[in-house]
Amino acid sequence: MSLSAFMGTHRRKVTVFPESGGRAGGDRVLALTCHLCMKFPKTEAGKGSSAALATRSPSPAMPPLANAGQAPGPPDGGWGWAVVCGAFVSIGFAYAFPKGLAIFFKEIQDFFGTSYSEVAWVSSIMLATTYGAGFGLALNLQPSVIIIGKYFLKRRPIANGLAMAGSPVMLCTLAPLNQFLFDNFGWRGSFLILGAILLHCCVAGALFRPIGAATPPVKPQVTGKGKDALKEEVTEDAMEMGSPTKVPMEDKVEEEGGKACCEKINQYLDFSLFKHRGFLIYLIGNVLMFLGFFAPIVFLAPYAKHIGIDEYSAAFLLSILAIVDMIARPTTGIIANSKWVRPQIQYFFSFSIAFNGTCHLLCPLASGYTGLVIYAIFFGLAFGMVCAMLFETLMDLVGAARFTSAVGLVTIAECCTILLGPPIGGTLIDTFGDYKYMFIKCGAVMVLAGTFLFIMNYYNYRMLAKEEKERKAKEENPKPVRTENEGRNSWNKETTRDGPELEPLSKEQEGLKEEVNGINEV
Repeated sequence: MSLSAFMGTHRRKVTVFPESGGRAGGDRVLALTCHLCMKFPKTEAGKGSSAALATRSPSPAMPPLANAGQAPGPPDGGWGWAVVCGAFVSIGFAYAFPKGLAIFFKEIQDFFGTSYSEVAWVSSIMLATTYGAGFGLALNLQPSVIIIGKYFLKRRPIANGLAMAGSPVMLCTLAPLNQFLFDNFGWRGSFLILGAILLHCCVAGALFRPIGAATPPVKPQVTGKGKDALKEEVTEDAMEMGSPTKVPMEDKVEEEGGKACCEKINQYLDFSLFKHRGFLIYLIGNVLMFLGFFAPIVFLAPYAKHIGIDEYSAAFLLSILAIVDMIARPTTGIIANSKWVRPQIQYFFSFSIAFNGTCHLLCPLASGYTGLVIYAIFFGLAFGMVCAMLFETLMDLVGAARFTSAVGLVTIAECCTILLGPPIGGTLIDTFGDYKYMFIKCGAVMVLAGTFLFIMNYYNYRMLAKEEKERKAKEENPKPVRTENEGRNSWNKETTRDGPELEPLSKEQEGLKEEVNGINEV
C-alpha cells in the first residue's frame, strides 16, 4: 500500500509544523504525520484517543447550525413597555439629580465661600461621571438606553421619547422638593434624604429582563486530556525523529489567547467605529454641543436669585422648564417616528441643537421674571427635542448591533466637554460679574454645533445615496464583471499549462539578454 493511499484512508486533523529545512525536514514532517495517524486510529464508536481529535457532528437534539448565533428579534411591545417604565425612572434620576442640585448652589457657595466656577464643579463632575466614568449614575443611564434598543425597533423613537421623559418629570418634582428639604433640614440633611430616594432605582433596574440569549454556534472542541495527549505525543515523536526545531504548540496557544483577549475587548468597545463616517460626524458635533448644553440649566436658578427673584420662584423656573420638557420629549419621539421625518432624522436633530443655542443667545434680553419664564418655556422645548433624539440618531447611524459600543465610545469622549462646560461658564461669571456672557457662550457653541451637524449630515446623506446607487448598478450588471474575471482566470490557466512548452523560448530570450549585456559592457 502506497504512502499517499495510506494517508488518504487514515487522514486526521493534526497540527502542521514548519519544515526544518530542505527535503529532509519535509520527510520528517511526513513521517511524523504518518506516525500520528497510526497512533490515533479511527474507531467505530468514536471513542478512545481519536475522540479528542475527530470533529463530531451535532446531535439531533442540538439546534441546526443555520440558526446558530442568532438572537431573537425585538418584540416592539409586550414586556418592553415595562422596560420603558423602568428606564423612565432610571433615566429620570440620572439626568435630573445633578440638575436639581443647582437649588443648593447659592447656599453651598455662601457656606464654603467659593466662587461660581468652583461650585459649578459639583454638577459638572456628577454629569461627567454619569456619561464617561462608568460608575455612579452611569449605572442608571447606560443600561436604560441600551435595553430599549433590545426591545424596540419600529417603535424605538417613541419608546426612547417616553423613557427620556423621565428626566423632566423628576426635575419638575425635585426642584420644589429640594427647596422644601433645604428649608427644613439644611443642605446636608437634604442630601441624605435624596440619597435614600435614589435607592428606588434598584426596583426600576429589576424590570430590565434579558430578552433572550443568542444560541452559540456549535464548534468542535478538543478536551483538555486530548490536548495534553496530543502535545505529549507530538513532543515525544519530534524528539525521537531528531527534529532540530521546537514544536510551536505553546506559541500557538499564546497567540490564540492574545487574539481572544483582543476580540473580547473589541466586543465591548468596537474601535472600528472610528472608521465610520456617520459616527465621526455625530461624535464631533456632540462633543462640541455638550460644551454649552448643561451650563444654562445649572445657572438658571442662581441667575434668578442674582437679579432679585425669591427662592421658590427661582426654583419654579426649573419646574416650568421640566414640564415643557416632559411634553416635548414624547411629542418629538412621535414626530421623529413619522415616515416624513425618520428617513432624515439627522436634519431634525441638527435643527434642535441650533434652536437650543438660539434660546440661550436671546436669554440676556429677559430683564425680569416674565422674560425668564418665556425663556424657560422655549428652553424646555428645545432641550426636550435634543434629549429625545440624542441616542436615537446614534442608533440610526450605526445600527442596533453596534449601538452598545457606540454609546460607550461617545460617552467617554463627551464626558470631557461635559466636565468643562459649567466651570467655564462659572469662570465667565466670575470674570465679568454678569451671567449674560455665560449664556452667549453656550448659545454660540450650540449654534455652531448644530450648523456643523446639518452641513456634514447633508454630505453624509449624499455620499450614502451615491454608494447605494453604485451598489445597485453592480447588482444589475454583474455579467461584464464576471466575464472579465473568467477571461483572466482562463488566461492564467493557459499560461500555467503552457509553461513547460515555453521554457525553450524563455531560455533563448535570456541568452539574448546576456549577449546584449556583454556587448554593452565591452
